Amino acid sequence: MFKSFIQKRLESYVKRYFTKHPEVKLIAVAGSVGKTSTKIAIGTVLSEKYRVRLHEGNYNDILSAPLAILGVEYPENIRSLWQWFAAFSACRERIKEPTDVDIIVQELGSDRIGQVPHFGTYLTPDIGVVTAVSAEHMEFFKTIDAVAAEELSVANYSKSALINADDIDGKYASLLTNANVNTYGTSANAEYHFDSMDYNISDGHIGMFYAPELADPMPATIQVIGEHTLRPVVAALVIGLKLGMTTSELERGLGRVTPLPGRMNKLQGVNNTTVIDDTYNSSPLAAQSSLRLLYQLLVPQRIAVLGDMNELGETSAVEHEELGKICDPTQLSWLVTVGEQSRKYLAPAAKANGCQVKSFDSALMAGAFVRGVAEEGAAILFKGSQGGIYLEEAVKEMLHSSDDEAKLVRQSPKWMATKNKFFEKFSK
Repeated sequence: MFKSFIQKRLESYVKRYFTKHPEVKLIAVAGSVGKTSTKIAIGTVLSEKYRVRLHEGNYNDILSAPLAILGVEYPENIRSLWQWFAAFSACRERIKEPTDVDIIVQELGSDRIGQVPHFGTYLTPDIGVVTAVSAEHMEFFKTIDAVAAEELSVANYSKSALINADDIDGKYASLLTNANVNTYGTSANAEYHFDSMDYNISDGHIGMFYAPELADPMPATIQVIGEHTLRPVVAALVIGLKLGMTTSELERGLGRVTPLPGRMNKLQGVNNTTVIDDTYNSSPLAAQSSLRLLYQLLVPQRIAVLGDMNELGETSAVEHEELGKICDPTQLSWLVTVGEQSRKYLAPAAKANGCQVKSFDSALMAGAFVRGVAEEGAAILFKGSQGGIYLEEAVKEMLHSSDDEAKLVRQSPKWMATKNKFFEKFSK
């Protein structure tokens, strides 16, 4: 009852805000993976020309999303009625004040059926972006078809929509009722796409951005690693173009785009190694993409550290096994797994391929092992889910400088207390 009261009140404030400030545009970002990276890339590019509001964290659920839209802090104690009343007061002030933004970029998350469609009961985004349809929270969704219906719903209640053609099966076009839909990606079958003509791990991707509005493709250098990390930036370029940015403005905005902590972030490791920190979270689509990126690197040794992919429900065994099947012994010197699901399903599939595999229950033990087997100049990928895996702590074992620990995810005192308590059971 209490939560329902808060939710309805927050949603009413958001509706009142956009009624009072119709000039403010809303960009909504949904999808199975890549929402935060896409949101940040869009905000970074747009801020070259516009005043932009977004929350850098993943404040995307039924209570946090309305507050993020309004730029109001989420209560530290969600059980405190007084803190919620203070938040309500801040929302009312935001409505009354002259607007301080031109564009709001907000991600919309879902871990239950019906949550993304519900946002449409009080939001009408100017542009809805859908980043991917892949396995997520399968304990609730059960099938990919159900995931597709959930995530693509934002396209139908938005004024216009932008869909990732590379990570959404074309068969789901039947779910779209909005006629004003465009596609983006890194393949030529998307209306808006980036063609990478050259790539190296130092400078990223050098290529051309193609768009129907441009008479000639726009030269662009995108400083990220991996093809799948290009797509959020392509979405940002499309949004900027649709909102009236010039190619010069887009190029300047593009120069400010950098990888986020824990999302394909390249760090310097000990002994001249390259650490690819992709520890924020993991899902089948993202893990496969990260692994394929590792294979592309021209280095003397490659090591993949793969942790459990959580929230896969009944599909967990199959998805972990499928990831193990693409572990290639000709590309990997070592596959290191962390977690029960990876030990039971991923590791055996990789061993059947001929991979050299070592499994651990703790990220700390995995990190110590990797440090012992990593050769000079190696590239090490760390990819795993959040709860009970925490591979960012394994990354620490490989960093050239402890100063770079600040670039890792989940390093706040609260998070460290949670992780220290978790790791205690492995030291007994």
